[in-house]
Amino acid sequence: MKRAALLFAGLAAVGLVLGLTVSHVTVSSGSLAVAQSTESSVQETIAASGQAAVKSAIARAAPGVVKIEVVKRVASIWDQFFDDPFFRRFFDLPQREVTSVGSGFVIDYAGKRYVLTNAHVVENATSIRVTAKSGKDLPAKVVGTDTMLDLAVLAVEDALDVPPVVLGDSDALEIGDWVIAIGNPLGLSHTVTLGIVSALGRDVPRPDGTGYFRRMIQTDAAINPGNSGGPLVNAFGQVVGMNTLIARSTESGVAVEGINFAVPINEILKAMAQIAVSGRVTRAWLGVYIQDVVPGMERQLGVRQGALVAEVVAGGPADKAGVKAGDVIVAVSGRAITNANDLQMEIMYRAVGEKVELGIVRGGRSMTITVVLGERPAEEAQAPGVPPAAEKAEKFGLTVQDITSELAQKYSLRQTSGVVVVAVAVGSKGYWAGVREGDVIVAVNRTDVANLAEWKQTVAGLREDEEVLLTVVRGGRTWFLLLR
Repeated sequence: MKRAALLFAGLAAVGLVLGLTVSHVTVSSGSLAVAQSTESSVQETIAASGQAAVKSAIARAAPGVVKIEVVKRVASIWDQFFDDPFFRRFFDLPQREVTSVGSGFVIDYAGKRYVLTNAHVVENATSIRVTAKSGKDLPAKVVGTDTMLDLAVLAVEDALDVPPVVLGDSDALEIGDWVIAIGNPLGLSHTVTLGIVSALGRDVPRPDGTGYFRRMIQTDAAINPGNSGGPLVNAFGQVVGMNTLIARSTESGVAVEGINFAVPINEILKAMAQIAVSGRVTRAWLGVYIQDVVPGMERQLGVRQGALVAEVVAGGPADKAGVKAGDVIVAVSGRAITNANDLQMEIMYRAVGEKVELGIVRGGRSMTITVVLGERPAEEAQAPGVPPAAEKAEKFGLTVQDITSELAQKYSLRQTSGVVVVAVAVGSKGYWAGVREGDVIVAVNRTDVANLAEWKQTVAGLREDEEVLLTVVRGGRTWFLLLR
């Protein structure tokens, strides 16, 4: 009764009870009934309003969503064996083909209709067929793809007379926004699921181990096989992303649910500008590996924000221009850079061969370096060399050792210089800084450390409570980690 009375009093105070202004409230069985009725009415109104918004968004976007059926040739060990021309002369072997189903959506770009889907949906396709919600279907062909975004652009004759979807602004998304996934999970046409934006800007490992999907939208809207390439729609019926990846389990095999990822539509449109013209995306490249500036690093770096250069690729554009590891890039041709993501987006969609002015802070001193951008190359593996073994040493909760052949094999190390972390004490400074077993420490407070002897000499004068900046190599990439 107390809760009902307070609710009634609160609503009356702002004059919202059935549109009347109430000047005096007497708690009685009658007023309690009115309060309960009002509360129920308010909840019903909210529910009805939410349902109406969702239905309106679906009605706006769904007509532009299509089913994509792909016939693919699947290789097997027998295909490879009988692919020898000698055997082909004596055996009439039919090709082994399978049909898979994905999703896509129609957009209007530069006055033409295209169908967008994931590149992995149409990979190795021998035939592609697109079906609209009306049931009309037509063959499609690939205009171009972009493996970095897992994007494929398809051309379909007369675009099926399907209305294009309305595109939204993925940069305007906020955590907690409603989103809707529309697609063909398991071949079930035009299935709709509802969820929220769980996180933004996620970097997610690719299933094939070739790197990461960057800046992904994380959502708990249910997505299953067949949803790939379908739209992620906001509450206004605008497409804000392309559903691409489903998290099924952790590395240890623990099953997970409600963790799905979509490529932001704004980045898709940047790639679309090139695919529509040339069928491919050419990205500009600085030739650096970067990370964000962690709070506390400003004491050593002389700047609070920017993109910290962890490693410079030998012979790359930045290397030729004089950029060094430890530099912090704070501007590109006058545009401020606050983090690593800013730098990636500012560089990659510029023209190859373009000159840019990098604003850099090096050791607390500002400077400008001109770089001629190159074309982003494929990453190549490098074979490691292995120095002799040595004993272990412990500092800051980290147990380190010289790199041995056994450790190089155990941790898949390519690094030949530095000390490898073989243990991290839980709760230590090293633990909270994010140092992991298998990391190779190559510098302490910007002083190079080539082996265990140099590590001991460098850390001997450092107190356990001091802030220490470690330069570590992990998975072939360099990172700066601050021990506090």
